[in-house]
Amino acid sequence: MIFLGAVPAAAQPRGRADLAAARAARRTALAHLIACTAAALAAGCAQAPVAPAPALAAAGRMSLRIEAHGDRPAQSQSASFEWRGDGERGELALLSPLGTQLAQARWGPGEVRLVTPEGAARFDTLEALAEHTFGERLPLQAWADWLAGRPWSGAASAPLEGATPGFEQLGWRVDLSRHGDGRIDARRPAPPAVTMRIVLDLGSRGPP
Repeated sequence: MIFLGAVPAAAQPRGRADLAAARAARRTALAHLIACTAAALAAGCAQAPVAPAPALAAAGRMSLRIEAHGDRPAQSQSASFEWRGDGERGELALLSPLGTQLAQARWGPGEVRLVTPEGAARFDTLEALAEHTFGERLPLQAWADWLAGRPWSGAASAPLEGATPGFEQLGWRVDLSRHGDGRIDARRPAPPAVTMRIVLDLGSRGPP
């Protein structure tokens, strides 16, 4: 703390001009101190890094229901899954009830790859891979955050109306009311309407 106290008697200016000069010097020093402090605070705020969402490892079961639309009949599918990574770099394995691997997707900068018993395929985006695999463009780039119970940082979101925990993002309504039990319910109302239900193995969640 800086205390701007009285000037000692021995150092007191003797004339009015000297007194005015001393007061002006003190005002200049105080203004300089305030300006330097403000600049330091502004620099500190500007340089504060924003921590990215951590990558995630999780496993569980998912079910997908695609409602009928036009000439397309309703579809239902389910599988166990193992997830590692985030929307930028990671992998997703889909497993049958007996544990047989049905498909494995891997992605990183500039590469999205899917391997199935029929062979390997490459895609431009995770959404294109999801459409090929599930029949609809699921937001796999947001999965790491959704599985962790939070909105994805890469797109705008809004809380659900009322007291229901969750949010709306990318055209999906993500219900987190049972997230503590490892359950996530997500629904996209735009046709064809899609309902995605996920049940996590609670012991599997954590960093990869």
